[in-house]
Amino acid sequence: MYIDTHCHLSLEDYDDIDLVIKENREHDISKIIISGYSRDTIKEALDLIDKYPDVYATIGYHPSEADITNESDLIVLEEQIQREKVVGIGEIGLDYHYGNENKSKQIELFRKQMEIAEKYNLPVVIHSRDATEDTINILKDYKVIGDMHCFSGSLEVARIYINMGYKLGIGGVVTFKNSNLYKVVESVGLENIILETDSPYLTPEPFRGKTNSSKYIPYIAKRIADILNISVGEVAKITTENACSLFDLK
Repeated sequence: MYIDTHCHLSLEDYDDIDLVIKENREHDISKIIISGYSRDTIKEALDLIDKYPDVYATIGYHPSEADITNESDLIVLEEQIQREKVVGIGEIGLDYHYGNENKSKQIELFRKQMEIAEKYNLPVVIHSRDATEDTINILKDYKVIGDMHCFSGSLEVARIYINMGYKLGIGGVVTFKNSNLYKVVESVGLENIILETDSPYLTPEPFRGKTNSSKYIPYIAKRIADILNISVGEVAKITTENACSLFDLK
């Protein structure tokens, strides 16, 4: 059985969420963790965890929301993270890919959410894009562990995160023919990895071009098994244990 530790499940992307959940179960996906990253998607995620027993959520404000997130949003966040099936805060972090004109706002929002995570002893899901140095420097200031979502950095950076108590979220990118992520997977080992899809994005081979879904997790696991020269069953077992430990899943 597998756990998809990071996905997005919205009516904007999927016509029939009941069908998505059914297909997940048919493909040995025992649990999924939806990321609510804005006011609307947080509400949607909370509705879904109430409806489906195998759906959990992490919630938080993505750096793309930095210009519009206010103190009242953070008060609501602090209330909602106390719900039983909210298992972490995220995805939060920094994204300078399209410029860093609002860098100070992103950093302020990131720090405020890290403070909440530390206060409630919750793991975080970190989004870091073209902002590695600032991300590392901020994470060092908090006694928090979590998941480096959609990790695609160097081995050196991977080891820094791992030494701070973070797991690497590995998804469909590891299956891409032009990806060097296999070198990181090879070096850090299975004990530092959790599986994710980031669906509906980053669909793994051989389904690139189609809408991604948690049901494709076994293809990511197969690629990792090939890299490490171990069985797919071992990948499923260890990554599931890693996810359950990090997010305190029962």
